[in-house]
Amino acid sequence: MKNMRIISGDYKGRTIKAVPGMKTRPTSDKVKESLFNRIGPYFDGGAVLDLYAGTGNLGIEALSRGCDTCVFIDQSSQAVRVVKHNIKNLGIMKNTEVYRNDAKRALYIMGNRKRSFDLIFLDPPYAKEQLSNIVEIIEEQNLLTEEGQIVCEHHSETVLPEDIQSFRKSQAVTYGDTGITIYTY
Repeated sequence: MKNMRIISGDYKGRTIKAVPGMKTRPTSDKVKESLFNRIGPYFDGGAVLDLYAGTGNLGIEALSRGCDTCVFIDQSSQAVRVVKHNIKNLGIMKNTEVYRNDAKRALYIMGNRKRSFDLIFLDPPYAKEQLSNIVEIIEEQNLLTEEGQIVCEHHSETVLPEDIQSFRKSQAVTYGDTGITIYTY
């Protein structure tokens, strides 16, 4: 897997390292650019949660485009090492937290800490998608700000529900075999 680039913002053109092997499927530049044009494309501050961080690709792009902070979580120790390498390489460690943890457990921990986020990225391995359940936990733990967005990346054949508790699907689009569904209150 080759390195990826940051598309826009403060770190535009800088590269980030990929996780070796085939277990991590980073968001392609084309999908990432289109996604950020839908949700941003730039931000005036805000807190981000990159839950299935992998390389940190989405969270780093959000920071580059103006978000203030990002919490990166992945259960793979290899992915966590790559995220730490990428944020250190970009000099953005003070704006970030990186944890190795299971997604559900991490959400409960964030809830116990009374954390809330303006932007939550969910990009789980396609074979292990439990997005509806994860979105329910996000609401239960009150992790999304009132104006916040949950961005779910999934296989294009996966169709997520119109509503998940108080969240409503605001956008759904496919790019090849990648689907993006965005939820808001």
